[in-house]
Amino acid sequence: QVQLVESGGGLVQPGGSLRLSCAASGSIRDFWYMGWYRQAPGKQRDLVATITTPSSTDYADSVKGRFTISRDNAKNTVYLQMNNLKSEDTAVYYCKARSLTSEYWGQGTQVTVSS
Repeated sequence: QVQLVESGGGLVQPGGSLRLSCAASGSIRDFWYMGWYRQAPGKQRDLVATITTPSSTDYADSVKGRFTISRDNAKNTVYLQMNNLKSEDTAVYYCKARSLTSEYWGQGTQVTVSS
């Protein structure tokens, strides 16, 4: 059983930046798909960004040009660099990983964008 642990969330002012990390308890080389999702209060969980092997990325329209997803297989970690943050980016951010046989979620990290 692989565990995913997100970190890096917090309170930031509009226009600021944060980098989220998703650290896996085992190797992420078996995960052909890794993604970041977010869920604001009272709303559904939405896709933010994905990275699929070898290094294809995709983003929600709302974050294109501001967020960057990347993975470091040596550190078993996936990152989400978030720049020019807006109040509407406030949410709990979750990491998701898929192998050929399994799917895993992290517990989430809170991101609050407010002045």
